[in-house]
Order: sequence, then C-alpha cells, then structure tokens
Amino acid sequence: MTKNSTNIASLEASLAGRLEGLFIREHLHDDVHQLSLQAKRYPDLDMNFVIRQISGRQKIRYKVPSFYQSDELIYPPALSLEQASSEITAQYKASLCAGETFVDLTGGFGIDCFFISRKFEKAVYVEKQKNLCEIAQHNFTALQTDNIIIVNDEAENYLQKMEAVDCIYIDPARRSGSGKKLVFLNDCEPNVQMLAPKLLEKAERVLIKLSPMLDISSAVNEIPQITEIHILAIENDCKEILLVLQKEKTDDIKIRTVNFLKNGEAQIFEYQLAQEASTNATYTDKLKKYLYEPNAAVMKSGGFKMLSQYYNVEKLHPNTHLYTSSEYISDFCGRVFEVADIWNNSKKDREKRAEKIQKANITVRNYPIGATELRKKLKLSDGGDCYLFACTLANNEKVIVECRKNLQN
Repeated sequence: MTKNSTNIASLEASLAGRLEGLFIREHLHDDVHQLSLQAKRYPDLDMNFVIRQISGRQKIRYKVPSFYQSDELIYPPALSLEQASSEITAQYKASLCAGETFVDLTGGFGIDCFFISRKFEKAVYVEKQKNLCEIAQHNFTALQTDNIIIVNDEAENYLQKMEAVDCIYIDPARRSGSGKKLVFLNDCEPNVQMLAPKLLEKAERVLIKLSPMLDISSAVNEIPQITEIHILAIENDCKEILLVLQKEKTDDIKIRTVNFLKNGEAQIFEYQLAQEASTNATYTDKLKKYLYEPNAAVMKSGGFKMLSQYYNVEKLHPNTHLYTSSEYISDFCGRVFEVADIWNNSKKDREKRAEKIQKANITVRNYPIGATELRKKLKLSDGGDCYLFACTLANNEKVIVECRKNLQN
C-alpha cells in the first residue's frame, strides 16, 4: 500500500465532513453511552462511526493534545487507543534516537511513529491490520506529515526483507486472544526475545516498548543485547518500560527512571545496573524530620540502594522502600513528607491516635496487613491532609508514621 492509494478512512472522513462531522463537533462532550442509546433518532448518520470518533477524541484530549487539535483525524476502535502511547512518552522516545531512516514495525494508531519520525528523514509505518493502515494513512496526511510510508504487513515478514535502517521501534501486542494482559516477553506478539538478533542485524539501534508490569531482571536475562532500560511514569503512574538494544554491547546496562509531573517537569534518576548490586544502603530505625517515598518509576526500577547513596538518605529497612533524613532534599525523585508522630503497633495506641484524625491517606510498606484492612481497623475514612505510612523499621519494629505533606514539595 502506498500513501496515495484510496482507502476506507478517507471515505469515512469525506462523509464525516458533510453530516457526521457536524454532529461530532456538536456532541463532542456528550456521554457516548447515552448517544448509543439514542442512535435510532439519527437514521441518516452512521452512529457507530460517530460514537467511535467522539469517544476517541474524548480519550485523546489529554493523552495526545497535538492530535486533539485536528478535526480531521479518524480514530480506531477503543483497544487500539488504549494500547497507544501518550504524547509525552512518544516525545520522550523520539528524544532517544535520530538519523536518516526509521521503521516502526507495529504501527497501531501511529502516535509513536508520528513523533519519532520527526527525528528522521524517512520513516516506514508497518502494521498487519489493514484498517489501522488506512486510518494512519489518512491521519498522517491530515497532520501534514510527508516522510512516512505505510506498509500493510506482518512485522516478522517485513523485518526479513527490509533494508538496514538507523533505528527500529517495536511495540509488541500484550493481550491474549481472550483479552488477558500479558507481561512475559515470550507471550507477546511479535516475540521480541526471538527477534532481537534479527532486529540488530537490520538496525544500529532498537527501541522496544513493554508493559510496566514486566520483570526487569527477566528481560535482562532473556535479551542480552539490552544496553539501556527506561522506565516511564506519568504523575506517579508507571506507564511503560522501554528497552534499548544496540549493536555495540556496553559493559553495563543504564537504568533511567522518568516521572512526568503535572506541572510539566520530570523527576529523573539514573544509574548503572551493576551499581545497585555493589552498593550498600544506610539503614535506620530512627525516623528523622522528613520521610521520602520514591515515585512509581523508581520503585519499578529496584534501585533502592543507589537511591539511598545518591541522595544521602537513610532507608527504613531492606524491604521497606521508604527513606528519612534530617535535612530537606528538594530534588528527591518522589514525594516528601514531614514526620508529625510515630505510632507504636499496639491496638490501644492506634485506636487512641486514630480517634483524633478521623480521615487519612494510608500507605502500607512491608507491613503485616494491607491498607484496606488497616483502614478498617483504624475506622478512618480516606483523604484529608494526614498521611499514614504503616511500615517496618530496620530493627524489625512495626510502626505507623504519621506525616503531613511537605508544602515545599
């Protein structure tokens, strides 16, 4: 398929421009479920198409603002949107590569391909689903992108016959036929573990997007060509793991964690994988003035000893991933709290203290019971400006640390 071929998406867009397009603009903020129930009221409209477009634009508004600005884009079924990257993570991927030629072997909705292709002179979007190819073809034209060629093919097939390029990107499907989410490398399609040697035969640099639930140590063991691992979170919600493979193997793997904040800034922490194994953390059973909770990207990375060393903060226990210090660390990669009090683990003490606060945000770290059960025992509602961290200290004492969020953070 070439960029100039006639396709279904273009025909849909043309129709939408006359009738559906007007309806979509007028009902853009409506409840799509209610619209579905009212579909019979609009016999002249393709309501399945209309509802898909309204739902798509609603989902993309904050996820991909650049796409939302265009009234001409066509949106795919919900699953393709759900699996698609956000604009902020796509731009981050684009920052990791540049050159003349680029291939996206699993194009999907095309968000990653669109942003990464800006760093290259020529790009190829490969996708096995014909309807997604047609949608991508239409959308890239609407977005005035003229350096992307659309190819309807299986990733493995195209990989075998393609010419060498500067960079390959691949985002394997992570759902089974029944819709169950998959997190193991050998369960994903295509199987990037098996394809790794061929990928590096065809590209100097390979980027692989994987589930945030992936076990990083398993990936390292299964793909020896990994040189970098990037863990991306948005507002403390881990979104994806990005593996970087290169032909020239390095002595150690770089781990980089990035947590994009609501204010547009990013918390970044990086280290070499071997450093974590050889580093010693400082532990304490004495809470200082400040309590630190690592963000989701750091937590996923497992770089807990390196975090202690880098920021000069003391860890509460080998399995309690919380830290403390007397001095305020302004650039800590996570949340910072001021310690207000420390509860002992007796039922009487807990109940007495809980009566005074009534509501709290409860977090459990290395503690015998979960947050839901603890909240029930304390008879506390959720919310407020009080934060309770139930945890274990270095001397194995179980405590609840009462905190207030540090206003400087």
